[in-house]
Amino acid sequence: MLISCLIAIYTCYSSAKTLQVSYIGMQTQEVAIKPTVKVVMRSDTEMLEEVMVVAFGTAKKSAFTGSAKVIGAEKLEQSQVTSVTDALAGAVPGVTLTSNNGAPGATASIKIRGFSSLNAGNDPLIIVDGAPYSGDLSNINPNDVESMTVLKDAASNALYGARGANGVVIITTKRANMSGEAKVTFDAKWGANTRALKKYDVISDPAMYYEMHYGAMKNYYTRQMGMSDQAAWIEANNNLFGSNGGLGYNVYTVPEGQYLIGQNGKLNPDATLGRIVNYKGRDYLLTPDDWDKVGSRTGLRQEYNFSISAANEKSSFYVSLGYLGNEGITEGSDLKRLTGRLKADYQAKKWLKVGANMSYARFDSNSLGNNGSSSSTANVWAFTTQMAPIYPAYVRNADGSIMLDGNGIEMMDYGSGINAGMQRPFIADANPIQDNKLNTRNAEGNALSGNAFVDITPLPGLKVTLNGTFNLDETRFTYVYNPYYGQFDSTGGTVSKYNQRDYDYNLQQLASYATSFGDNNFDILLGHEYYDYRLNYLGASKSKMFSQDNHELDGAVIDGQAATSYKRRRNNEGYFGRLQYNFDERIFGSASLRRDASSRFHPDYRWGTFWSVGGAWLINKESWFNASWVQELKIKASVGSQGNDNIGDFRYTDVFDIINSDNKVGTSFYSKGTKDITWETNTNFNIGAEFQLWNRVSGSIEYYMRKTSDMLFSFSVAPSLGYSSYFDNVGNMTNSGVEMDFNVNIFNTRNFTWDVNLNISTLKNRLTMLDADKQITTEYTAGGKGYKGYSSGNFFIAEDLPMFTWRLKEYAGVDENGESLWYRNTKDEEGNVIGRETTKTYADADYYITEETSIPKVYGGFGTKLKVYGVDFGINFTYQIGGKQYDGTYAYFMSSPSGSTGSNYHKDLLKAWTPENTGSNIPRFQLNDQYSASMSTRFLTNASFLNIQNINVGYTLPSRWTKKMAISSLRLYMSAENVFYWSKRKGFDPRQSYNETTNATYYSPMRTISGGVTFEF
Repeated sequence: MLISCLIAIYTCYSSAKTLQVSYIGMQTQEVAIKPTVKVVMRSDTEMLEEVMVVAFGTAKKSAFTGSAKVIGAEKLEQSQVTSVTDALAGAVPGVTLTSNNGAPGATASIKIRGFSSLNAGNDPLIIVDGAPYSGDLSNINPNDVESMTVLKDAASNALYGARGANGVVIITTKRANMSGEAKVTFDAKWGANTRALKKYDVISDPAMYYEMHYGAMKNYYTRQMGMSDQAAWIEANNNLFGSNGGLGYNVYTVPEGQYLIGQNGKLNPDATLGRIVNYKGRDYLLTPDDWDKVGSRTGLRQEYNFSISAANEKSSFYVSLGYLGNEGITEGSDLKRLTGRLKADYQAKKWLKVGANMSYARFDSNSLGNNGSSSSTANVWAFTTQMAPIYPAYVRNADGSIMLDGNGIEMMDYGSGINAGMQRPFIADANPIQDNKLNTRNAEGNALSGNAFVDITPLPGLKVTLNGTFNLDETRFTYVYNPYYGQFDSTGGTVSKYNQRDYDYNLQQLASYATSFGDNNFDILLGHEYYDYRLNYLGASKSKMFSQDNHELDGAVIDGQAATSYKRRRNNEGYFGRLQYNFDERIFGSASLRRDASSRFHPDYRWGTFWSVGGAWLINKESWFNASWVQELKIKASVGSQGNDNIGDFRYTDVFDIINSDNKVGTSFYSKGTKDITWETNTNFNIGAEFQLWNRVSGSIEYYMRKTSDMLFSFSVAPSLGYSSYFDNVGNMTNSGVEMDFNVNIFNTRNFTWDVNLNISTLKNRLTMLDADKQITTEYTAGGKGYKGYSSGNFFIAEDLPMFTWRLKEYAGVDENGESLWYRNTKDEEGNVIGRETTKTYADADYYITEETSIPKVYGGFGTKLKVYGVDFGINFTYQIGGKQYDGTYAYFMSSPSGSTGSNYHKDLLKAWTPENTGSNIPRFQLNDQYSASMSTRFLTNASFLNIQNINVGYTLPSRWTKKMAISSLRLYMSAENVFYWSKRKGFDPRQSYNETTNATYYSPMRTISGGVTFEF
């Protein structure tokens, strides 16, 4: 931020040579004395950060008793993200982001200080300009955001009551914060999106793939069927392209009378890639394609932002316009977004201030279907990551050109006989790459947000504030499935239309009073808040379309009898108060209380009370403290409770579906309610210290303990009752850890500054109480330690275990024949476990509690920023240490062929057990070894990673050059986001999730590299 002082009058002593100019929030400037002086003021980031946005107002950082971290505009500008909260990655201690969808517009899931619930929501409350925000975060232009404040403990977020248990992220949009002439800014950037997720080290050579598959078949015929080597060679070649364990396709031309694979197990040296087949009187060329290249692309990213801001002593305004065009790395995935914002305030009277903030977003996006489903016919990533390197993606004429069908469409191979009659065993009758070209999955609409406030100051120290906010999101979904190919080819084309309208409003009435008695300073806040959310949904579908260009229901003639509509509503109301006290700006105290109600609970159990108390001591301001090298030393502590009402709707009452019962109105039981179901309550203790040393080192160290009580659980019941389960509050959990945040200014001169930052967080999660009704089974570790609880998917839930503790069969290596082994318990006559033995029968193996969790032990981020003579460079990393994740895709690639064949193989299979390689721990590679890579501890993988989050390089031209063009500042820059990551195994991405296995068939994270220019006038 720059400030130009237009007029200044000063008087100097005759001996003075320089003039020192200062301004609140600005760096002090020294200039030579001249008859006329133009002084350009620059923002002092450290001073500006002293005032931070907190719950229902602002606070001086030095006086704040809670735990919070502010990410300012300068830090946000280093991130090239679509959803602004994605910029939190690695920037805030205690915050983790996970995402299994890298598509344009997707938003990462945020967790603050661990996990508070097994079944209720764990995501934080999002506040935008003082009010809860329920809209899509990708509709907020990050360029409009001034700061994000992450509130982590009770003292900072208890005033949000029922919704603050998982932490709070406060997004504050920009406003004019200068005096004088208007500031005009224009920023433009252009770049490319590419795949950031590494590919597994799989087979890419068709010849090697055929050789490996042949080897698996030959091993089966010799070892299992007892054939001679000669007979097995012939049998394997004969079946290599058949349906009995074969691959369906032969893409090599082999001389007449010869086999593709020689007796040495290698490709026939006379074989040539590409084979012409005559099928039904037409010649086809069979040649493999790289499905990853065919299904991927380099996407264009372009972004333009324009803003004007100005302020004087009575008013300020900020207006912006932005456009983002973001192409995904597959066809059929993109986002176009147009945003606008107008924010203004006016001091109408000495006692009256008014303001308003209006934003608009127009969005249009296309997306892929079945993200993460490894066997889905509609998931592009299932094909591009798993397809063997022998299959054609296109149907080709004999000369290699791509065939056109009767509609002029380039033909792609669906593996269903369309290509020379060939049948592909891997996900047959499907080609989602073609489907994405011919089908439509579109969401477009408008998002509107508005906020208005009135500040009334009737008496000195007393301020009454009225706030009103609304958010409206109108989204129209259009799904069109083509009539030519795929699963809807017999419908004549299908069109589905859905409209979703999300609307919420929030009303606040606040009264604050600040007063002092000597060194005693008090600030009292009283308030009332009401929040109302409503959703309306309407949809229908029809088939037999007149034209694929008409995407409306009236363009199709057969009613799908699938029309649906519904609406939902929920609201919250709260009364709250806060008292803040400080003694001589040295000792600080705070206390808050909120009485909250949520419509998600029965009227008899709707209200809850949440509270906090906190204190802080600025030791460096004590008269006896005389360490000149310590600029700030503060100790602080807080404790309090918040609620979590994010448990789903209507849990307190029975819910029924209305159904068609032989053309009569009927009902079916949907879910059982529990009348006294109530909040999950989070009690949070925080203690820590903040410091600034030698005017160069600053940071904080904190310890926290979160206890969740009355956790929501699902209880199974006998089916004879007419329902399968019900919910109740019956569990407790704790999260604890240490957070450290360090910032070091290594050099700070006029032309050279160098800053380094590092944050480290630890996390220990434990379930401390589980209702006896949920302790339905006892299972054991490999060492014989027993836990009472229940299994949930691949995890085990029990007291004294962390969330996401893996429950798996334990891999025991291979036997003398190279077959997989697992452990099973041995028992005495009374059924007591007395030891373990190995078994090669997977079904006989026992499950064990691994005491390993996907939750990391340590995580955080670090980075550095340099400025040298107008050149700036910044790089930021995120990291995670510890935790175990199950590498599901690697396990899939390590499987022996059985059942459906045609998927790719990992190169590690080349190291598998053989009679000549008996020291290998990898099972033999043999056809029909169905359980060779079954789920076990074998694929439980260290989840540590290091990621280069972003890199920025820029050059700001000297002002003596730019001022000749009437430009205050001109910066040229390059920016890279999601640059590179390291993990235990190439292709393995532990950043996807904590509560499921990793899977390479999710939409890959995108790497974005852009160049841009910023003008300031």
